Amino acid sequence: MSKEKFIEAINRSYTFNTASIYLGSGVYNQEIVADAKVNLALRMMNRHGLVTGATGSGKTRTLQLIAEQLSAAGVPVFMPDMKGDLSGFAKAATPNDKIAERAQALGISYAPSDFPIELYSLSGKTGAQMRATVTEFGPVLLSKILELNETQTGVLNVVFKYADDKSLPVVDFSDLKKVLNYLTEGKGAEEIKNDYGKISSSTSGTILRKLVSLEQQGVNQIFGETSFDIDDLFQKVDGRGVISLLNVSDIQNQPAIFSTFMLALLAEIYQSLPEVGDLDKPKLVFFLDEAHLLFKDASKAFMDQIEQVIRLIRSKGVGVFFCTQLTSDVPPTVLSQLGNRVHHVIRAFTPNDVKALKDTIKTFPKSEFYDMEQQFTKLGTGQAFITVLNEKGIPTETVVTHLAPPASVMGPLSSEEYKQVLADSDIYKKYKDPVDPKSAFEILDERMKKHQEEGEAQQRSTARPTSSRREKSTFEEVISSPVAKQVGRELVRGVFGVLFGTSTRRTTRRRGGLF
Repeated sequence: MSKEKFIEAINRSYTFNTASIYLGSGVYNQEIVADAKVNLALRMMNRHGLVTGATGSGKTRTLQLIAEQLSAAGVPVFMPDMKGDLSGFAKAATPNDKIAERAQALGISYAPSDFPIELYSLSGKTGAQMRATVTEFGPVLLSKILELNETQTGVLNVVFKYADDKSLPVVDFSDLKKVLNYLTEGKGAEEIKNDYGKISSSTSGTILRKLVSLEQQGVNQIFGETSFDIDDLFQKVDGRGVISLLNVSDIQNQPAIFSTFMLALLAEIYQSLPEVGDLDKPKLVFFLDEAHLLFKDASKAFMDQIEQVIRLIRSKGVGVFFCTQLTSDVPPTVLSQLGNRVHHVIRAFTPNDVKALKDTIKTFPKSEFYDMEQQFTKLGTGQAFITVLNEKGIPTETVVTHLAPPASVMGPLSSEEYKQVLADSDIYKKYKDPVDPKSAFEILDERMKKHQEEGEAQQRSTARPTSSRREKSTFEEVISSPVAKQVGRELVRGVFGVLFGTSTRRTTRRRGGLF
């Protein structure tokens, strides 16, 4: 094949009539061909995507490149910051020899730029505190975090159902433990016996121990109020989309927690947004880094919910990009929904690596320009095999692409600069201070006190009644929000336990900041 035919084929595949973002230029016979421009149509980014590659292959910078151009096009972005090194979005890069060389090879004029960002955190230490109430998080996701078996998950579902039916706001772990204790013994156990079934003390005890274990890891602080309002992810500044970064560098040793929280956030977006069909550009693009963590030891119910969200959320105008090392990290039912593919180098050092390479190649359209198996192992840093969907939803020509350099700093802000971003953020101030309304703990505490007093009166006992004062351990001082937290009558538990019904949470609590 000639170089001219290569340029013609790439331009035919990657030139669009609508707005697009620029990824780089094609590589043919080891030569970077500047005229073979590789673009991605904005209107097809809600068809989701996958970015893979070995450690050090340039995945993070690819995500940075895509996020920058989305922001410039007015599309807000959410992405996790796994190592705490993405805050450089907020600062224009300083050109250097490597950047100049890459720009020259691509035939582009390099223009450094900063981008509007918001910094979030699950610990509250490295950004605005992201929280959800236990009720909003739901039993399916909570069961995954707690690593519950099928029987224990069933019990947790009963607890949530009872709380829904009785309008008991379960805001934090102390509320959940109180409901679980109440339903396991005494009047509570009698109350649920016919309608919900009996909860064994051994199963209840196991769940309680796992809750305490999470509290000791400091995880309980993500459950409470003020819970996160997803509207804050759709901000724009001077027409540019805000890049929301969830810094999880301080809880990297708890991957199941932050990955599951991100999925809960995505589920809330799915449940809350209206149907909009195909837009000229997405309303939001959501990146899920370290995607393999979502699927590790996942139950069938969990997988079914993920597949449902990914399949249907595109009609809400939201694109989801998974980022991981291997294509095989993503289950086939999810992989089939990911139309845009960026695959960096695969290291074929072991038989498993070779198998993973062959499986990845099968997901690409065949190419007349490359020996795919050979080329995949020879990709340089900042190069990737790419195929995306054109405006008709047809996969484009597979092309090795020399990717453009990001316009912002490829690294973290200094400590002083980071602190200044937080100091200037209204979002940080909004979620900084926790609140603690009357919720299930207090309601059941009063009810149990009343039961005890009635029993004492009946037995004419003189024993002291238990205190109605709510005593929380250090681990139980979880945050919650104003009493705008009524769950409503006739609630139905939907995707991942997110609640909706005659009086939806989104409608009744939008002003208060609902996750």
